Amino acid sequence: MSRFDAVVFDFDGVLVESVSVKTQAFADLYSGYGAPVVEQVVAFHLANGGMSRFDKFRYFHNKLLGLPLSVEEESRLAAEFNARVEAAVIASPWVVGAEQFLAEYHTSIPLFVASGTPEEELKRILQKRHIAHYFRAAFGSPATKEQILRGILKNGGYLPEKVLMIGDSLLDMEGAQKAGTRFLGRLTPPENIFPPSVPVLPDMTGLREFIREN
Repeated sequence: MSRFDAVVFDFDGVLVESVSVKTQAFADLYSGYGAPVVEQVVAFHLANGGMSRFDKFRYFHNKLLGLPLSVEEESRLAAEFNARVEAAVIASPWVVGAEQFLAEYHTSIPLFVASGTPEEELKRILQKRHIAHYFRAAFGSPATKEQILRGILKNGGYLPEKVLMIGDSLLDMEGAQKAGTRFLGRLTPPENIFPPSVPVLPDMTGLREFIREN
């Protein structure tokens, strides 16, 4: 039996091992600006895993390059990024234990997805991976993690302390804290980015025990 009334998953890096796909796509898009810029692009992307790609594009142009980002250029970047990543994300391997957990628990606990991926793209990915049926709903950008979680709480009538958010970034953690839900971090090498007080798992194989005991 679960001690939680609902579980909310980030997608990249929590359910599927797709973070490297998007990292490479960002690096490729900004390769024309030189290696130092690419290094900063990659570092910012990895440090802000739950952030919308559009917010990242704006940061890269406005802060790193000191350039304005027009609507047309933003749309071009988004289209090229999508062309590079969507098929690769669909084909990415599962985080160990994730598929088994979804298959076992989706009929007994309401499961949700809260991702920084644009919502329509996220829903296509879930459909093409044939896993949409595991989730009560899936939400993506432009909504933030806090906004998504607050919507889930309101619409489901859940108590915040009875909802678990699982993420691999500090933005995921901060969104859960602002919404008042519990949080579990997924560790991704090389280091633990979360504060010592935050419970973490290396993959999803220990999630069954966590939801029963916490």
